[in-house]
Amino acid sequence: MPTERELAATIDHAILKPELTRADVDAELDIAAEWGVFSVCVRPSDIPHAVERLAGTGVAVGTVIGFPHGTTSTAAKVAETRQAIADGAAEVDMVVNIAALRSGFDDVVVADIRAVVDAADGHVTKVILETALLDDEQIERGSRLTEAGGAHFVKTSTGFAGGGATVPHVELMRRTVGADVQVKASGGVRSYADALAMIDAGATRLGTSGSAVILGEARRVDAGAGATGAVDDTSY
Repeated sequence: MPTERELAATIDHAILKPELTRADVDAELDIAAEWGVFSVCVRPSDIPHAVERLAGTGVAVGTVIGFPHGTTSTAAKVAETRQAIADGAAEVDMVVNIAALRSGFDDVVVADIRAVVDAADGHVTKVILETALLDDEQIERGSRLTEAGGAHFVKTSTGFAGGGATVPHVELMRRTVGADVQVKASGGVRSYADALAMIDAGATRLGTSGSAVILGEARRVDAGAGATGAVDDTSY
């Protein structure tokens, strides 16, 4: 069972809702710093501010590419990725071309992924499949194509498509990809129990806006008090 610190090292704290004001973003950045999560995942326009505010905290800044639908052109995703890296992003989470994946256009999907991986120039790249919109065959194939495209992670969800991570989907993704590709579970990870279930299923990174609740529960467990509570994590 992971300690609070070990669990914090798996969390990408999501700050992605379109309606968030600068004050809202700052409050979330401060939460991330307070709890010592691995990273924040912010809207692309928030990268420079997040990098500045989190300087010296040890919390990395990541962002999203082609978010949330994945239907922007490859050229647009490449430009967005290059700008994100130039602005200070350490990691990028790109949304797969969902329509191409569902259509069976595997060459298109791989080329799209590879272009973003190349544009990221060695920075960690995660590929969001949006599992709520896919059947098991498409999830398995999308995971294989993610690996073929050279990405570092295959990821379940944006949290904006009416569904999030499930244990069976995380297990399927973990079985499908090799040891060099990690799995990120995002969307619906609301509690300490949810986090443990995703890690047990094979996830090594968790996307959630409920970091304080999850890590607060972990702290109580570390102290022998047990875990209770959940958060409405509809944003990621």
